[in-house]
Amino acid sequence: MKTIRPWMASLCCFLCFPLGVLAQNLDSLYRCLDREIVLFPQYVARHGQVVVQLQEKLKKATDDATRYELNYQLYEKYFPFKNDSAIFYLRNCVQLARQMGQSEKADLCSSLMALRCSNTGMYDEALNILSDIKTHSGTYYRAYAHVYNELAYYTHLDEMREKYRQKADNYEQLMLNALPKDDDAVMLTREMKLLNSQQLKESMKINDEWLATTERGSHRYALVALYRYLEFMAQKDSTQMMYWLAESALSDVRNGVMDQGSMWELANQLMLQGDLDRSYRYINFTSKCANTYGSRQRSWQIAPLLSNIASDYKTANERAMSRLRQLLMVISVLALCLVALVFYVNSQRKRLSVAQKQLKVSNSRLAHSNNMLESANDQMKATNAELSEANLQLSMLNVQLNESNRVKEEYVGRFLRLCSLYIDKMDNFRKRVNKMVKNHEYEDLYQATRSQEFKDKELEELYESFDAAFLHLFPNFVESFNGLLIPEERITLQKNERMNTVLRIFALIRLGVDDSSKIAEFLHYSVNTIYNYRARVKNSAIGNREDFERKVREIGYPKKNENDKNN
Repeated sequence: MKTIRPWMASLCCFLCFPLGVLAQNLDSLYRCLDREIVLFPQYVARHGQVVVQLQEKLKKATDDATRYELNYQLYEKYFPFKNDSAIFYLRNCVQLARQMGQSEKADLCSSLMALRCSNTGMYDEALNILSDIKTHSGTYYRAYAHVYNELAYYTHLDEMREKYRQKADNYEQLMLNALPKDDDAVMLTREMKLLNSQQLKESMKINDEWLATTERGSHRYALVALYRYLEFMAQKDSTQMMYWLAESALSDVRNGVMDQGSMWELANQLMLQGDLDRSYRYINFTSKCANTYGSRQRSWQIAPLLSNIASDYKTANERAMSRLRQLLMVISVLALCLVALVFYVNSQRKRLSVAQKQLKVSNSRLAHSNNMLESANDQMKATNAELSEANLQLSMLNVQLNESNRVKEEYVGRFLRLCSLYIDKMDNFRKRVNKMVKNHEYEDLYQATRSQEFKDKELEELYESFDAAFLHLFPNFVESFNGLLIPEERITLQKNERMNTVLRIFALIRLGVDDSSKIAEFLHYSVNTIYNYRARVKNSAIGNREDFERKVREIGYPKKNENDKNN
C-alpha cells in the first residue's frame, strides 16, 4: 500500500481551509513567484554546473556503455532546458546503442527523440523517425499518440482532425496496454480521457493518486499540478485552479526549466482577469525561456498572447490619457476658482475685521442684558416645571374622569337592559305560576319554585354580562393582572371562560368597589371567603403586597413618564 507523504497530509489540511484563506495564499504565491523569477538565473546556473560535471565525465569515459549512460543523463538534464541539446544527446545514445548491438535501447531513444520533435512542432521529423523504428515499445506508442494528438489540435481541416484523432486514440490504447499503470504517461492519458468525458470525480481521483507519489517542488510535481489546474478549471473553481497553476509555474522556475508551459497559461489567465502588468511580466519571461529552449510551438502560442496584452495595454493607456486630460481640465477650473476665492476671502477678511470691532462693542452691551435675561430664564424654568407638573396631573385626572364616565355609561346601559330583562322574566314567571294555580298544578308549581336552577342560571347570566362589560372596558385586564403576580401563581382560564371568581373580585376593586361585604354580596360568597381570596392573591404579588391593590386600580391608566417627573 502506498503511503502518503507528510507534505501531502499538510496539503490536505490546507485544502480544507475556507476559500478566503486560499485566496490570500494565492496572492502570497504570486509574490513568491515574482521573487523566484528574479532568482531564475541562479537556478539555471546551478543546473549548468550539473551539466558541466556530466560533460567532464563523458570526456573521460572509456567504454560505450558508460558513454551511453552519461549521454542519456545529459538528455534527461536537457529535455526541459534546451530541446536541441536534448535531441543531440539522444542521437548519441542511438548511435552508441547500435554500436553495442542493443537495438531496443536504440529504438527507445529514437522514440524519445520523436517525442522531443513533436513537442517543439517538428511533426514531419517525428513521423520520419518513428517510421524507421522496429521495436514497438510503450514509449514508441506514446510518441505516435503525441504527434497525432498535436496534429489533430493544430489542423484546420475537420476531416483530417478526425483522422488524426482516431490514430491518436489507437496508439494511446496500445500505450496503455504496454506501459506500467503507474507510468506518468499512462496516468496522464487516463486522467485526460476521464476529464474530457466529464467524469470529474474519477479523473480527480487519478490526479490525487499521482500527486501522492510525487515529490513537491520537483519537475514531475509541476506536471501533476498543471493537470490538477485543468481538473479545477473543469469544476469551475477559479481560486483552486489558479492556485495549482501558480504552484506548477513556481516548480518550473525553481528547477530552471525553459519549457515554461505553466507560466504561459498563467499569463493567459491573468490577462483574462485584467492583471495586465503581471501577465506581461510572465509572458515576457516565458518568451525568453522559449527562445532558449528552441520550441517553435511555444513561440506560436506566445505570439497571439503578446499581441493581446499589447492591445489591452494600448486600450488601458488610452483610457488613462483620457482620464488625465479630464483631470487637467478639472484642475485648471479649480485653480481659477481658487484664485477667485483668494480675492474674495481677502475682501471678506477686511469686512470681518470691521465687523469684529463693532461686535466687541455690541457684546459688551449685551453682556449686561444677558445677565438679566439669565435670572429671568431661571424663574421661567421653575415656573414652567410647576406648570408641566400641574398639566400632567390634570391630564391624568382627565383620563381617569373620562374612564370613569365611560365605565358609568357602560354599566348604566347594561343595568337598565338587565332590569328590563328581569322585569320580563318575572312577568313570564308570574304568568306561568298563575296558569299553574288556575289549573291546580300545585305539584308542578312546588317543583318549579323548589329548585335552585333558576337562581343559578340567572347568576350565571349576570356574571357573564358583568365579564363581557368589564373586558369590553378593560380588554387587557387579565394579562395586566397576571403581570402583577409571580409566574407560578398566575391565573390560567379554562376554554370559553372569560373570568373566574378571583378576577371578578379584583375587577370590582378596579371599578372602585373595595368593600369585601359588597363584593361578597354581589358574588354570593361569605365576607370571610372574599377576604381570604384577597389575602392569598396579595401574598403572590411581585414586589410589595401592600401596593398590589393600588396597582390593580391603575390598570388601564396611562403610565406617568419618568422624564415628566424629572422635569
